[in-house]
Amino acid sequence: YIKVYGKPFKNLNILYKESVVNISWCLLQRKRMINTFKKNQIVIFAIALMLITAGYISYTMNTEQVAQTSAEANQTQVAGIGDARLVSNNNVITDESDTDTTIVKEQENDQQKNVQAQQKEEALTKTVSGNVDKEQEAYFTESRLERDKMYSEMLESYQQILSNSDVSQDQKSTAQTEISNINKQRNSIMIAENLIKNKGFKDIVIFVNNNSVSAVVKAEKIETAEVAQIQSIIQRELNVKPENIHISNR
Repeated sequence: YIKVYGKPFKNLNILYKESVVNISWCLLQRKRMINTFKKNQIVIFAIALMLITAGYISYTMNTEQVAQTSAEANQTQVAGIGDARLVSNNNVITDESDTDTTIVKEQENDQQKNVQAQQKEEALTKTVSGNVDKEQEAYFTESRLERDKMYSEMLESYQQILSNSDVSQDQKSTAQTEISNINKQRNSIMIAENLIKNKGFKDIVIFVNNNSVSAVVKAEKIETAEVAQIQSIIQRELNVKPENIHISNR
């Protein structure tokens, strides 16, 4: 008897068959285990591949998010810089515009001040000139009035002599001659002054004192040729020598 698996066997064929069956079963189990192991390897490989793929996808997504975030940050920074530059440029432009406006206003103010100063100067000049003209006019007018008053007083004195019965005839004749001379002199002075004014002079007043004649001309300056014209008229109308004629300006 042969004991197989603790059991006695009498027939070797049966034992052989059982051994073959057992060996076949073992080989089948081994094949199944190998197939199962291969399947498990495939599953593990698939799982690992899925994990790797998932990790890669996650990494890629994180990288893209980081890049997008960085790009947005850069864009925001660039936009901020652009806004800052724009604001700065606007400030510069505004400052330049304000500076130009200030310069223009200062120039306008300076021009206005210059115009006002010029107007004041012209007004002052006109005032001074007007005052000078008024003073000159007053001088010539008053001088002429004083001269006429003097002639009037002289004529009145001689008229009193003529009307006085106690005065001799010779005295009356002398008085009459003086009256005639005074009127003649007054007429000659008037003619001479008018002729001189017609030469372009603004005004003139002539004084006669015996054989001396003084003429005051309204002018800032008298040229030599003008002096000669005035002297010639006075000499002719008043019958006086040139050396006795004195001409001045006022």
